[in-house]
Amino acid sequence: MKNKLLSFSLGGTLLAALCCFTPLLPIVLTALGLTGLLGVLYNDVVLFPVMAGFLILSGYAIWRMKKQK
Repeated sequence: MKNKLLSFSLGGTLLAALCCFTPLLPIVLTALGLTGLLGVLYNDVVLFPVMAGFLILSGYAIWRMKKQK
């Protein structure tokens, strides 16, 4: 269970970082036909808190793994 939490949080952090620093999100939304969401989602006000949340979740998962050993 603890490895699933860590892998989920690291995957979310990586995905949020890719969407923040590369044009991955506009490409994916355009391919899905959801370009109307670009004004809402491709915004640092949304992406940075999501990335921060996943980083906090990653830290918690690592702390839990170390505490149980």
